[in-house]
Amino acid sequence: MKMEARDIQYFAVVARCGNVGRAAEELGLSQPALSKSLRRLERAVGAKLVTRTPKGIDLTAVGSALSARARGLRLSLDDIAREAADLSQGRAGLVRIGIGPALSGSLLPATCAAMLKEAPRVALKIVVATDDIVAPALSAGELDLGVMVTRPSGYDHDELVHEHLFEEAFVVLASARHRLARKRRVTLADLAQERWSLAERGPFRDALCQAFVQSGLPPPTVAVETIGLQFRLELLRLTNLVGFGPRQYLRQSTSGLRLVELPVKELSYRRSFGAHYRKDAYLSPAARRFMEILKTTAKEIDEEKDR
Repeated sequence: MKMEARDIQYFAVVARCGNVGRAAEELGLSQPALSKSLRRLERAVGAKLVTRTPKGIDLTAVGSALSARARGLRLSLDDIAREAADLSQGRAGLVRIGIGPALSGSLLPATCAAMLKEAPRVALKIVVATDDIVAPALSAGELDLGVMVTRPSGYDHDELVHEHLFEEAFVVLASARHRLARKRRVTLADLAQERWSLAERGPFRDALCQAFVQSGLPPPTVAVETIGLQFRLELLRLTNLVGFGPRQYLRQSTSGLRLVELPVKELSYRRSFGAHYRKDAYLSPAARRFMEILKTTAKEIDEEKDR
């Protein structure tokens, strides 16, 4: 007896939910119909896939193995369905992009504007999140493209492809009114008594703490922590806090309040950013075009910084 792709898809939902009733509700099926599909799949496999428990179901060893395979099949079927829709309907389709907070202020808006001007019927879904959220979403097929640190930690390097976009310098920033703003050289000791506005987590925060500890200084005092880079930068302009940010933001000003770089030799970092996508995934014509515009826009911004 052959396995039906539909039964495998249904089983994948059952395995994820751990409960036939919840899976049936998610799939829009009756519970008896889903149970019948599950029994049909078990007959085709020739083994039990689940065992009933008071709280729902547990996967057997065979069920766990099939569940792992079913995820790949579901992603492949999703890719096939999207490709068929693009070919048959001739539409631009939906492009789903994930991008880090540090890049959402300039690169992505410019790319989206150029894309929408060229293809007014395209639909863009933008997810602003840290790399540890964007990378798994790419692997799961929930996003088409991710703009993030080149080869970030915490994901399968063999599963995602990356294409280089640009490098960005991250430096210590503060308001032009800050007491350290006019110093030609700022040391870690100078910063020991300062209060910081930082991201909740990430390599820059880790490097900052490590630099202070290695210099025999207490860890920096964090007054405000949030993932929102733009919020942190605005706060630096309006207060005497210090923080990390891309050097490109030095050109921006709000209500006459400027940001300046505090020249701290030990706290200047460069990071490489790239466009990422799942290896062997189907990228729609719209997604491929978005990638081309993204590269062009990144190059233009990079050249503008050098002028």
